[in-house]
Amino acid sequence: MGLLLLLGAFICCFMLNSVTCVHQIQWLPCQFTDEHVSLNAEGLVDTQLIHREAMLQFGQKGDAPVNPQAITFLITGSRLDLRKYLDGVETEQLECELRRYSTEGIHVHWPSQEAKDYNRWFTCTIKQDKGLFTVTGFLRHPSDQPPPGQQDYRSWPAIADSEILTTSVAMVTKTQTPSVKATLSSQQRLHCQFGIDHRGANVTVEWHWQQRGERKKLFSHSSRTRQSHGSGVGLKGLAGGDATYTLPFTKMSSEGTYICSVVVNPLLGSQDVVLQVEEPPRVSLNVGPVLSLSDGEDQKIVCEAENYYPLDVEINWYEQDPAVAGQRVGAPLPKMMQNVLLSSHKHNQDMTYSVSAFFYLQASPKASGRQFTCSVSHKSLRLPIKKSFILKVQEPSLMWVGILVVFLLIILGVLILYLHSAKKKQRRLY
Repeated sequence: MGLLLLLGAFICCFMLNSVTCVHQIQWLPCQFTDEHVSLNAEGLVDTQLIHREAMLQFGQKGDAPVNPQAITFLITGSRLDLRKYLDGVETEQLECELRRYSTEGIHVHWPSQEAKDYNRWFTCTIKQDKGLFTVTGFLRHPSDQPPPGQQDYRSWPAIADSEILTTSVAMVTKTQTPSVKATLSSQQRLHCQFGIDHRGANVTVEWHWQQRGERKKLFSHSSRTRQSHGSGVGLKGLAGGDATYTLPFTKMSSEGTYICSVVVNPLLGSQDVVLQVEEPPRVSLNVGPVLSLSDGEDQKIVCEAENYYPLDVEINWYEQDPAVAGQRVGAPLPKMMQNVLLSSHKHNQDMTYSVSAFFYLQASPKASGRQFTCSVSHKSLRLPIKKSFILKVQEPSLMWVGILVVFLLIILGVLILYLHSAKKKQRRLY
């Protein structure tokens, strides 16, 4: 059995290559945000946050601290391994914060092997620094002292700078979608996962949506009553700790913060998922890839950016000689045009926006062959959308000038003959 475990660890580390194998993580540096609560002169609660150095250390009871100068939260074994929720990332990418957790005087006997009946609670929130996930673990520290009351945060026991707190992970919540950017009409899966260190727990899972002071319940399920309200969460997945919410059709009104909460008395864990609607613009020109004009002819050139959200968009027109643009080295940058006008923003029925940027182009032989490019930038785009056309100016050729002269001479000759004939007829009448 031991050989199989070693083999599994070797394969895990080999597959992850430079990424630290999750079960090899022995410690994480953390910030312990402590609180000092007191009453001010006006009788109001005043909370002072104190940032202290701490270490999250995985091991067994009695292990020596990795950093004796820091507060050590020693996590011993339980059915929940916090490290498995951090799989696939380097430890240098993790941001860790520890806080005290108030049960507001509520005491519930938590299934455990210790004879001590009470617990002190802490939360450990670990985030991937690029926003890939957020994990919150509830750490249980056994104690022989009962909670001091509903406002237990006023009389929390002091923690020394080098104190070792032996804990175990009682509950974990996680989201892999702390921030979601969605296009209109798309389906979105808002990830939420939880784990509890014992079977048969009475779990209540809820999803809420809130935006600008408005709050609405989307879904709720109680494992005790087996009753559900709302939709969007699969009950089969819920039994295995998957509380992912499916948003079937993204609308503009879908924008907001979605809150997944997991309640196992006396603990309340939650994960926020911020959904932002970003609809990329559709960009078009009112001319084709090649615009042919005669010398001196005028043309209004329009670049239209339609149905984008949110409002901020940037449109610029550039001009450049295509022969110069083809040079790889030493080519001058396209020149931004200054004679460009912007229309007012149009607010569409679907709450998206449209705007156009236009200019008046007067054809001249000097401008023939130039490339004109409309560039549209928007927060929904990784790169600007560019639409271009090339101007071709047609000059009158000598052949056509000669044909025109001959044609005019013929008309003049016909006119002279007609006048001469008319004059003869007039003499005969007299």
